[in-house]
Amino acid sequence: MADSKKYPSNIFVSLNDLLKMEHLSRGFSFLASKQKVRSILGGKHASKLRGRGLDFEEVRNYVPGDDIRNIDWKVTARTQKTHTRVYSEEKEKPALIIVDQSKSMFFGSQKKTKSVVAAEIAALTAFKVLKEGDRVGGVVFADNGIDIIYPKRDRKNILRFLEKIVTRNRELIDSEPMEFDKALNTVLSKVKNIVTHDFLVVIISDFHRYNPDLIKFISRLSLHNDVILTKVYDPMEKMIPETKIIAGDTKRQLLLDGAERKLRDRFENTFNDDFEKFKEQMKKHRIPVTSIDTVKDTDVQLKELFKSNKR
Repeated sequence: MADSKKYPSNIFVSLNDLLKMEHLSRGFSFLASKQKVRSILGGKHASKLRGRGLDFEEVRNYVPGDDIRNIDWKVTARTQKTHTRVYSEEKEKPALIIVDQSKSMFFGSQKKTKSVVAAEIAALTAFKVLKEGDRVGGVVFADNGIDIIYPKRDRKNILRFLEKIVTRNRELIDSEPMEFDKALNTVLSKVKNIVTHDFLVVIISDFHRYNPDLIKFISRLSLHNDVILTKVYDPMEKMIPETKIIAGDTKRQLLLDGAERKLRDRFENTFNDDFEKFKEQMKKHRIPVTSIDTVKDTDVQLKELFKSNKR
């Protein structure tokens, strides 16, 4: 492995960096009971991200056989009809965080690489889930292999997950781009054996290569689980600067003249159209797709997406 210490810190991530995410993992929640109607998962089929105990669902007309201890006397007095409060048992919501550390993530034009931001999102999510009292595990998807940390309700388990992310992140300097379809099939087959039902599955990637098999698998996952997709992108992937630049992929180079307005517009439109198409495909399966860039603070963006709603 090449010595990554000679590169700026925001090119690679350290375990120390990820551990700092623990004290930032507040001010947001994946729990629908806290996010109410504005939850990004609001309206999702009967799968409410919640903790344990009893969760209030609704007030409805009293039906013979209902527990009289649950009668809502205020509503009953107001409507002159007997109403009862309905509760549902809250279930455990274990989480599996799938984080992409493949070659396409090793890019950043201003502040951080996509791979660093993805690692930060994974750490913030893991610590938050643990704080909610649920089991959390992860899958690190990299060019040189796949690491799996099975869900546990244990901080040491999160440390193992973060260590795997750091190791794969440091390998990016020397790794060769993987055969995407082959690696994808391996990841999907392994995830299928971990995720059963009532899981929260968070997939963090640039989703650079949309694939029908990927879409099919994600849609199947969402049948009995809550799935959130988080796309990490760099501003230069969306809009090229107004100057001449040389773009390359280690094998070929291309001179782009960013001063040409038509070229910039076409570049931006292609990015937007591609992303919107992907979101529309996911929307059919009621799977939310969020996006986080490599410039603004990761925790601030995550909190804006999942901020707690105390109304």
